Amino acid sequence: MKRVALLFVLAVFVPSLVLAWLSVRSLRDQQFVLERQQSLLLQSLADRLARDAETYLDERQREFVAQVESLLAETTPADLARRFDDALRKTWPLADVGFVVSLSGNLLSPSPWGRPDARAFCIANSAFLGNREAVEVYWNTPKGSINLSRLNEKSPNLAVPGQSQTQQIATANQLAQVQLPGQQQFDSPDNQLKNEYSVKNLKRAVTPQQALNLPAGGQGGQSSPSREDGELDNTSKVAVAEAEFRQLIGDSTEGTLARFLDNKLKLMFWYRPPRDPSLVFGAQLQLPKLIADLRPVVKVETPLHEEVCVALLDDAARPLAVSHAGFQPVSWKRPFVATEIGEALPHWEMAVYLRDPKKLGQSAQTLTLTISLLVAMLVLAISVGGWLIVADLRRQLTLAQQKTDFVSNVSHELKTPLTSIRMFSELLAEGRVTDAAKQRNYLQVITAEAARLTRLINNVLDFSRLERGEKKYAFVRCDLGAVVNETVETYRPHLEQAGFKLELDAPPAPVFVNGDRDALSQVLVNLLSNAEKYSNGEKDIRVELRQRAQPVSFLEVRVLDRGLGVPPGTEERIFEQFYRAHDSLSSGIQGSGLGLTLARQIARAHGGEVSHEAREGGGSCFLLRLPVAA
Repeated sequence: MKRVALLFVLAVFVPSLVLAWLSVRSLRDQQFVLERQQSLLLQSLADRLARDAETYLDERQREFVAQVESLLAETTPADLARRFDDALRKTWPLADVGFVVSLSGNLLSPSPWGRPDARAFCIANSAFLGNREAVEVYWNTPKGSINLSRLNEKSPNLAVPGQSQTQQIATANQLAQVQLPGQQQFDSPDNQLKNEYSVKNLKRAVTPQQALNLPAGGQGGQSSPSREDGELDNTSKVAVAEAEFRQLIGDSTEGTLARFLDNKLKLMFWYRPPRDPSLVFGAQLQLPKLIADLRPVVKVETPLHEEVCVALLDDAARPLAVSHAGFQPVSWKRPFVATEIGEALPHWEMAVYLRDPKKLGQSAQTLTLTISLLVAMLVLAISVGGWLIVADLRRQLTLAQQKTDFVSNVSHELKTPLTSIRMFSELLAEGRVTDAAKQRNYLQVITAEAARLTRLINNVLDFSRLERGEKKYAFVRCDLGAVVNETVETYRPHLEQAGFKLELDAPPAPVFVNGDRDALSQVLVNLLSNAEKYSNGEKDIRVELRQRAQPVSFLEVRVLDRGLGVPPGTEERIFEQFYRAHDSLSSGIQGSGLGLTLARQIARAHGGEVSHEAREGGGSCFLLRLPVAA
């Protein structure tokens, strides 16, 4: 038994505890897991909205190219260059200033003496557009790219496939004295010393709360991994290049330029028409009009509409467009996730905020509590199930041991009367006993032992039938007093011969029950036999029959003895199959352990009960209760 219990503990219980411990440990990460899942979902939303904004700018770029081609269809490039500012603003409302510059650095439009906006534009950009000044600028060429063939010839290992144009500029910055093709044709000798350009990355205006929780590239290329020193690397992925206008456009045919003047973003589109590639037509956009056109992009579809708010932030993390009017976070600089739009709108971001930041923590707590309860229930179920298995195993082992003892007891019970029957029958058969009194005595012994064998075999057979559900009863209306009297008188000679004093106290009037006479008689015989076996020298047995009226009318047969009694705590176990309160062959007490089991089962089949109670003054009292026949 100990070995089986140890095996169960090692094979089932200990692994269950280990799994429970691992589950409890994982619960501590539930909030992180939920935040990570939420961040991946919301990051995809921010990435999509940022792409929508980029798509909008690409469409405006193509729209600008179409406007230029439409104007060129009506006149020559040289003629259009002189009046391009006025012509573009009339046909394209998004334009703030239209400009034309030649590759040699001559600003042809707008006129420095024109309207105030045109004069301000010329003052701020003439040196840059005329290739006389290198400024910090963000640039992008969607349909063309800078020619890096000369760069690759100088250092082929530094041109990495898949690099963006800004990253290629950053690579070029590491090289000294690298010239772009065509640079010497348009640059003066003084400017040839400046033909390398520098690139630097700036900090982002916002710090997403989930920046550290995302894998590399998890924010559509906008992830913010931690640096080796453990601090958050919140560097913008949009690089600013310090270069001249001619250096930036290279051989490209169109693109965008963005720069900051007095901390204000200036966004420009430019285009080199095939009819005259020496001229660059461009437009500085009206930023308020652009923001108004971007507002429809900043929206949240269901089912996230009630959970998050999306905002378009400028380079100072100021909200320009918000999906939910009136929404006010703790800090616009701390969105849940955010994605940079790109070089066209540098340091502008699509930011996502949780409308109820506590809801995520509450969901994590609810999930943690639910999983904790499930783990506790599983551990409890395993523990209870294991305990039940061990208890049943113990019961089965005990039952197996009892069956083994039963076989030994029955063998002993069969052997003893058979030995007596054989011995006395051989004496009588050989004629060695001539005294008539002794012969009668020997015959009585043979008869008693035969009856004992009959009872034993009947008990075993009846128990087997009861176990299989094959026991049949012949229920009739019978006088219980007569059954008790007949059984006692039949058993009296055997008991008196063994030195017992047997008393019967029964009413003379008949009392009727519905039952099987033979089965009821067997119950009484088993109770009398039990009183005989456990007499312990006090050979006094009394049988009483009474009719009780409370709580319902029933008949009660009491078999009382002055024997060993029943040990405390075993009052119910003595009715279990094969169980014996004094189960030892060495005790000299005969029996199979089935008598009381059969007595209770037969009584219950008759709607009654057999129970035990201690007798005053010592001994036992077994009670057979049966309902009175109607």
